[in-house]
Formats: sequence, C-alpha cells, structure tokens
Amino acid sequence: MIQEFKEFAIRGNVIDMGIGVIIGTAFGKIVDSLVTDVIMPPIGLLVGRVDFSNLYINLSTHRYASLSEAKEAGAATINYGHFLNTVFHFGIVAFATFITIKQVNKLRSSPSSYTSKQCPACSMAIPAEASRCPNCTTILDQSFPIAKEEPTVKINIS
Repeated sequence: MIQEFKEFAIRGNVIDMGIGVIIGTAFGKIVDSLVTDVIMPPIGLLVGRVDFSNLYINLSTHRYASLSEAKEAGAATINYGHFLNTVFHFGIVAFATFITIKQVNKLRSSPSSYTSKQCPACSMAIPAEASRCPNCTTILDQSFPIAKEEPTVKINIS
C-alpha cells in the first residue's frame, strides 16, 4: 500500500496539479488586485465617484454612514458592492483562463497537422515531409509523378 501511494504521489499529474494550484492562488491575488485597485476605481469614477466596495443595503432600522461602521455595529447588510467586485474578478479570471487554455492547445497541436498533404493513391492525410504513404506505402517523391493504375481484367474466352 505504501508503494502504491508513493507511485501515486510521484506521478507527474499529481505534481502538475499541485504546481497549478500554487500558481492559480498567486494568479488569483494578482487578479484580485487588478480588479480592486485598477479596474473598479475608474469605473466608480465614471458612474459618479462611487467606491463599489462600500455599496450595501442596510437591513437594520439604525442608519450607518459606511459599510465599515455597519459591520462594527454588527448590523445585517447586503454587500452588493463586494458582489460586483467578485463578478468582475470572475470575469477576468475566466477570460484569462480561456486565453491561456487556447494558447496551450495551440502549442500542443502537432506541426504535422498544419503541414499535411493527401496521398494521391489512397487520399489519406499524411505529413508533408513524408516520402512514402504510411497507409498504402505509395512512394511520394515529387520527381516521380504518381498515377493511379486502373485495374485490368483479362477475360479469356475459349
């Protein structure tokens, strides 16, 4: 059982996943700072000098000047400003993840998929660098044009 666990823990996928979680956490902090410190202040300025993180609905009967004052008093509030920041945060993370996965998939695709040709004998897609078709073994040298041979049928009538 210990040997199986050791093989599982050392397997590449587990290590890759651990590294991904660490990088993802750091990336999350960067995106959080981007949303909070860079994106939301100009948006707040455009909509009338509003700090989204201070937007809230007070559910108590007492009136508070700010969200921090309401939190100190223990009042029930709906913090929709924080929710808006979180929605922007999610949108940026989702878009960045989409772009990253798109680029990784582009890098992982084989170069032969971009440079392929068809075998003139069997019409299968083959790498452009190939000199012989792996499907029908036709020689694909450009100096010798390949012509399909028509099957001949000889009928002897006696």
